[in-house]
Amino acid sequence: MTATAFSLIFVAALAATLGAQLWLSWRQIAHVSAHRSAVPAAFASRIGISAHSKAADYTVAKQKLGMLETLASAALLLLLTLGGGLGLLFAWTERLEVAPLWRDVLLLAAIALITGLLGVPFAWWHTFRIEERFGFNRTTLKLWLTDLAKGVAIGIILGLPLTILALWLMRNAGVLWWLWVWLAWMGFQVLMLVLFPTVIAPLFNKFSPLPAGPARERIEQLLARCEFAARGLFVIDGSKRSGHGNAYFTGFGRARRVVFFDTLLERLAPEEIEAVLAHELGHFKLRHVVKRVVWSAFLSLAFLALLAWLATMPWFYAGLGIPADAVPTAMARPGIALALFVLVLPVFTFALSPLSALYSRKHEFEADAFAARHASAAALTQALVKLYEDNAATLTPDPLHSAFYDSHPPAAIRVARLATLAALPGVDPRLT
Repeated sequence: MTATAFSLIFVAALAATLGAQLWLSWRQIAHVSAHRSAVPAAFASRIGISAHSKAADYTVAKQKLGMLETLASAALLLLLTLGGGLGLLFAWTERLEVAPLWRDVLLLAAIALITGLLGVPFAWWHTFRIEERFGFNRTTLKLWLTDLAKGVAIGIILGLPLTILALWLMRNAGVLWWLWVWLAWMGFQVLMLVLFPTVIAPLFNKFSPLPAGPARERIEQLLARCEFAARGLFVIDGSKRSGHGNAYFTGFGRARRVVFFDTLLERLAPEEIEAVLAHELGHFKLRHVVKRVVWSAFLSLAFLALLAWLATMPWFYAGLGIPADAVPTAMARPGIALALFVLVLPVFTFALSPLSALYSRKHEFEADAFAARHASAAALTQALVKLYEDNAATLTPDPLHSAFYDSHPPAAIRVARLATLAALPGVDPRLT
């Protein structure tokens, strides 16, 4: 492999990925727009044409913004790599009178700042233009900026020590450094499972105990039937930021919590809340979270091993914009290898997106089947229809776009599957 050859491969992969992303977005816009004026037959009696048209317009607006962000991200990637941006940052850090480890830390911090700043205007537009236009935004600019500042602070507090440890291991742990970095990364993931529900999430939302009533009684009975122990049932004030609703499990071991958005509780009947929770509980009882963690661990180990190999290849640096005369120095700076790898990896892994989405949809079907066994399939269907309507989720996604991106099955397919399960209360969810 030569530097020129790798540059050509990178450009070709970037062009193919960018072209595919834009084409899929265009397909989604065209397909949703073409079905805007007619509610699918399966939902005609439950969702009005105005709500259906709103969902179509909301989907199109998000897709158009996403296309602009995709183009901007691709342009920035080219500027940082073949455009010489990383080379300039590398040269700047080389001139600093600090230890090589801190040069790499500053390099990665500068890249994180640049890429993060690119996303800020798009996030602002999504919240204060698109979400506002469709009646979902309830946050203020002050709260939005506060959340942004908190996110940056948490990223520094948690991410900086991990980055320093990883760079130190890359320098000092020998040829198997990638294995030690992987162990550190997995330890960090476990730590996050503990810290998120108990420390991080409460920084953004107020968690209140689920009040007594029919919904709580049903939920407690469901948890008892499924032999699930949680540290508590909580409601968060999601309505202060958005009109969207959700429910989820978080944490593990003694830190496990069941969390409901207040917007969800306001909209759903007790039996529908129970069915939604049964679906979420299905993910836990069927070990979907564990399976995804194991799969993620396997991929991260493989990618770190690949990085260890690429970090020793001069063409990897020169082919991505590091000047040829600086490559020997760059090979002694693990931070530049890590930065290049993180930036360009999505270009080469985009083609795997349908596999990840398919795996996630399989888990969603299994969780639906679990809910049909332990609650009511009809109630879950009613809840989903309400959530589709309230969240302006399109009922007519483009099949190919859905196959690439959607972690949940399309509405029509999912509701049809639930209708079948309603007639089979004893179905084994592992066989669906």
